[in-house]
Amino acid sequence: QVQVMESGGGSAEVGGSLRLSCAFSGHITARKCMGWSRQVPGKEREGIATIHSDGTTTYADSVKGRFTISQDNYKDILYLQMDSLEPEDSATYYCAAENSLWVGNCRPSVIKDFAFRGQGMQVTVSA
Repeated sequence: QVQVMESGGGSAEVGGSLRLSCAFSGHITARKCMGWSRQVPGKEREGIATIHSDGTTTYADSVKGRFTISQDNYKDILYLQMDSLEPEDSATYYCAAENSLWVGNCRPSVIKDFAFRGQGMQVTVSA
């Protein structure tokens, strides 16, 4: 079993920053892919960033250049630094992980299929 503990989120002003964290514990393998997705009510969940255990990162165009995904591989902690926030970034954010995933398959579009997921954190960006 894998336990997921999320922290961060909350409110920020346009142009501001927030940092999300997600700690995985239990049966997490050294080779893995972790990522972040977000969802607005009435819309499909959007994968926005992934990071492989080898350090390879991939971003959706909607957040590229503004968000930074990172990890602490020793502690299995995932981070998302969100800068230059826009009202359109308001959503519920989810972290996820998939064991033993080949780096070529570690991309935002497949986050929805990951086995281990957090409960979600609300992010609200206001003018």
